[in-house]
Amino acid sequence: MQIIERKTAFDGHYKLSVLRVQDGPDVLRRERFEPGTAVAALVYHTGTGQYILTRQYRIGPEAEILELAAGMVDGEETPETAIRREIQEELGYDVDHLEQIARMLPSPGTSSEVITVFYAEVSHQSGPGGGLAEENEKIEAVPFAAADLWKLPLEDAKTIIAVQWAQLREARK
Repeated sequence: MQIIERKTAFDGHYKLSVLRVQDGPDVLRRERFEPGTAVAALVYHTGTGQYILTRQYRIGPEAEILELAAGMVDGEETPETAIRREIQEELGYDVDHLEQIARMLPSPGTSSEVITVFYAEVSHQSGPGGGLAEENEKIEAVPFAAADLWKLPLEDAKTIIAVQWAQLREARK
């Protein structure tokens, strides 16, 4: 398969492209959602021994959900720099240790999105968190002991992956 034509159908908060794809003798039309490059982190507070998730309203499920601290990579920013910024904005913490868990394509059949998922250790809160007012964010930090985190009925894929990673990490200790 080869992309032979690419047109922007919508360019707003997110982007949607219409592609013409050559597949042997056939030319197919495909739409591709292009939200950008994202980062997320499972945050662990070394002082309290708790994991910290965020709770916020998400337009996709039209509900508040529990998920990792997350956001978009801005411009030429590295994923590591972006997640440190997001943890500060959303939770108010400086990152002591950062480790990449996975680089994933959450829906490669329809989307160009790439998400880099991290594990972050924190110990010092230097800001209020809660997100940025200018981005209309209203984010609540929600701490969990490991045993409680393992039992949560999580729905967000990146959060499920990170929590399972942490469970396996704990089992190896």
